[in-house]
Amino acid sequence: MAGIDNIRTGQALTTSNRNSVRNEYSTATTEASSKKSSVAQDAVSLSPQGKAVGEMHNQMASQPSFDKAKVEAIKEAIANGSYSVNPEKLADNIMKFEKELGGF
Repeated sequence: MAGIDNIRTGQALTTSNRNSVRNEYSTATTEASSKKSSVAQDAVSLSPQGKAVGEMHNQMASQPSFDKAKVEAIKEAIANGSYSVNPEKLADNIMKFEKELGGF
């Protein structure tokens, strides 16, 4: 197959049969894997702590990342006009967040 430089210079683009390349790779891979099957297999085992971390991850992934009831209550308060913002508290929280970022 012609490289990108050959295409730029106006030389003809030649292609190869991709299926024959795939078939050759597939045959070589199959032969290599059949040879490996007679060799001892590697094994991995997790410690109890590793398993616990995995279980916690699965539990956290299955739960929503926000409090749906709180979001609904805020939406309702905004809709009926009873939601109020404390500007001092908001400013303090923004400053706290900026300090936590540390100038990123």
